[in-house]
Amino acid sequence: MRVRVATTALGITAALLALPACSTTTGNRHASAARAGKPSGSVPETIVLSSAALKSRLLDPSDLGSGYLPKPERPAQHDDVTVLGCPALSELGGDAATGGMLAFPHSAKAAFTYAGTSSEISEELYSDSARKLSDGIARIFDAMTGCPTYQVVAGGALVDVASQKLTAPGADGDQQWSQLLTFTAAGRSSVVKQTAIRDGNLLVIVSGSPALVDRHLDKALAKATATS
Repeated sequence: MRVRVATTALGITAALLALPACSTTTGNRHASAARAGKPSGSVPETIVLSSAALKSRLLDPSDLGSGYLPKPERPAQHDDVTVLGCPALSELGGDAATGGMLAFPHSAKAAFTYAGTSSEISEELYSDSARKLSDGIARIFDAMTGCPTYQVVAGGALVDVASQKLTAPGADGDQQWSQLLTFTAAGRSSVVKQTAIRDGNLLVIVSGSPALVDRHLDKALAKATATS
């Protein structure tokens, strides 16, 4: 079964990451009762932050350290992306066409390259009611767990995609997901780790080179949930 998804094509790997299924993560859910170690300065659960407020909570080069440069945002190019061999993603239908960001009204994103290498890291922040954030990401979680492997046709290139569920990182938050994505095309592979944490009315997603995600995840969560 095929589903055609209109997405922002920023190169093959970026186009794949623009798919909602790849913009979020899989993993374990943690009950609210597990928030005992939550910092006292965190965002109150009843507050929905504006996109402008979310933008101010994103990591910047001074947070990341030397060697990190903001990745320029390229002009949007709307190429059709075809997903093959994933009925769960097909069932999402038109809801899957989010243009690279999840369909929540308040969002912000930043991306960085590291020290002139191919290593990258990106952060996405979303704010909405806890229920909407949870339900929205759960739909993607269910689709991804149903499709550990599938193929994507983007810009005429066929790419094999494999997802591996990882153990949630155990950071503060109400729900957590983590997975490893492997993209293979023309004999070359690219590995991306993605970890998401929902903390009240805030969703933090950090994606990129596995080592960079592990290095900066806690920092991203702390800055995103701080009130000062």
